[in-house]
Amino acid sequence: MENNNEIISDLKGLVSILNDGKEGYESAAETTESLDLKAIFLKYAAERKAYELELKAHLASHGGESDNSEGGILGAIHRTWIDIKEALSSKEDVAILGAIETGEKAAIEKYDALLQDTATHADHLSLLNKQRDGIQNALTEITSLKAAKA
Repeated sequence: MENNNEIISDLKGLVSILNDGKEGYESAAETTESLDLKAIFLKYAAERKAYELELKAHLASHGGESDNSEGGILGAIHRTWIDIKEALSSKEDVAILGAIETGEKAAIEKYDALLQDTATHADHLSLLNKQRDGIQNALTEITSLKAAKA
């Protein structure tokens, strides 16, 4: 049972981080004046929402639930997404992209930590790997966009 509680806790943490990412991308989309960036940010906000729904479904299969739709304690720890607020106030795309880059790196760190614990997370390693790869792809694109605009 302790193992299941750890799984539930870990997955809830990821749901929080994904929700923070979704909110960060939505805020960035509202702030940027670049139509290209707006489209990219909305694409990744939708992707984070899809990841969140996948994890919530898996969480339910372990007897847990997460009604988290506003981020959470663990998300707040890594809520470097909220650095976006500072970047957003400047309305500078490079600053916004930099804040997003920081948030995505924090999300990848959390995924990597859980992926190290293969025994605890054995039944959902493929899901976590798929989501981590998607976040890494987003990070690669965001980093590239930031470099191009700098």
